[in-house]
Amino acid sequence: MIIMIAAASENNALGKNNELVWHLPNDFKRFKSLTSGHHIIMGRKTFESFPKPLPNRTHIVISRQENYKPEGCTVVSSMEKAIEICPSNEAIYIIGGGEIYNLGIPFSNKIELTRVHHSFEADAFFPEINLKDWEMIHSEFQNKDEKHQFDYTYQTYIRK
Repeated sequence: MIIMIAAASENNALGKNNELVWHLPNDFKRFKSLTSGHHIIMGRKTFESFPKPLPNRTHIVISRQENYKPEGCTVVSSMEKAIEICPSNEAIYIIGGGEIYNLGIPFSNKIELTRVHHSFEADAFFPEINLKDWEMIHSEFQNKDEKHQFDYTYQTYIRK
């Protein structure tokens, strides 16, 4: 199963200047819980936004740069090649950024989305979820609190 996992605002903003524009610790915990032990596919800029590779995950980085070879990662030139080198009998997570989500949505069977209930100025966006193709099967609202500046909802979609 190929799963896109993201946190996106009401206007589908993902981030600006290669950084998230919000801080939701519970969403980080959920991301870690879901993706640990799995292959994660990302673009070069997303990978470079991490201080170091994420523990207990196999990193597949999509890049057009032929000499790009970060330590501990497999680098490929396309979404098709990224998917091809992942085990076909395991969950594979596409973790961003915006361009990679656009490339990945045709291949995806499931979306794990954290919808941040605010609009942000951004330069990277999650693709619009077409409800003709996707069905929401789970929704769990979370109130803002002392550690979370914005309300948010965990949403799970499956391809129809």
